[in-house]
Amino acid sequence: MRECFDLFPNKQAFVTFVLYIVLFVFQGVIVTASKTENGGYDYNTTLVVFLSELLKLVISAILYSYRRDNKPQIVKAIVINHKLLLLYFIPSLLYCFYNNLAFINLSHYDPTSYYILLQFRVVITAVLFQFLFQKKLAFIQWISLGVLTLGCIIKNFDAATVQSKGDTDFWSQIFNIYFISIHFQNFCSCLAGTYNEYLMKTKGSDVDIFLQNVFMYLDSVLCNFFILLFKGELGGVFEDFQSIGDTYVILIIINSAIVGIVTSFFLKNLNSILKTYASALELIITAVVCYVLFRIPITSFTIMSICLVIIAVTMYFKNPVSNTVPSSNEIRDKKPLLEVTSYK
Repeated sequence: MRECFDLFPNKQAFVTFVLYIVLFVFQGVIVTASKTENGGYDYNTTLVVFLSELLKLVISAILYSYRRDNKPQIVKAIVINHKLLLLYFIPSLLYCFYNNLAFINLSHYDPTSYYILLQFRVVITAVLFQFLFQKKLAFIQWISLGVLTLGCIIKNFDAATVQSKGDTDFWSQIFNIYFISIHFQNFCSCLAGTYNEYLMKTKGSDVDIFLQNVFMYLDSVLCNFFILLFKGELGGVFEDFQSIGDTYVILIIINSAIVGIVTSFFLKNLNSILKTYASALELIITAVVCYVLFRIPITSFTIMSICLVIIAVTMYFKNPVSNTVPSSNEIRDKKPLLEVTSYK
């Protein structure tokens, strides 16, 4: 019972945890369902990400205004907290890369392989979490992270085996451009999620969560706008809107918006480490759902990977990282973590 309380301090935190997993599984499934026969997309994925961020911004602004009470109006609140708004450009830009790379990588990996390969981010997240929040992980927690990483490596060989049928070299399938792409996506996810949590719990701890979401998604909309501009796709945006009416595309936009809001509550009430384990649990559900819907086979490598993920998650649940985070003053007063722990 004590372990459960350490993981989920209240019922809302548990609901957030479950909802986060379900929504992300659904996102991977509908993105896969929206692919064409040759594995591509017949809609502008950057525009879809832009519209998702715009919807998140609108929802967050409405929710802030609805429960504003004695807080300042949204425009005035943005002016007052303009420094925090600027800081949110860092996770916003990283999430922008992450969301756009998700479409690219899902076009070259099945959802189960995709989510397993994403689990390489757990170790990066752990190091960043220690650095930003100055919480040294216990030995058993590092063992758990190591087991989880091993599961990812095994699944990576599985993905390469499937793709290397024929004359294609096995090792070139492991270390290809999409291997680099998905691990850059991992890095963006780790740094964005951990830094977002850091802003929420320290510099923005006294700012309404929906206003923080407004900062995040306002910056995200701007970042995605510049990506459309950089790719030279602004001129064809109105033509691309015709494909946005597809049912799958609408579901992707709506689900992505809800995922964004839920993630903010996850980081506010739980932590980045638990978030990586929630992502790992998505693997089990995704593997079953994709087998039922798309007949994507569950190989022996997949089963081994999932078993290792379950072991790692069980170990972590018995030894979770505390959800309490020191204040910004406490973090400032402590010695830098790099003086204590080596990351070589």
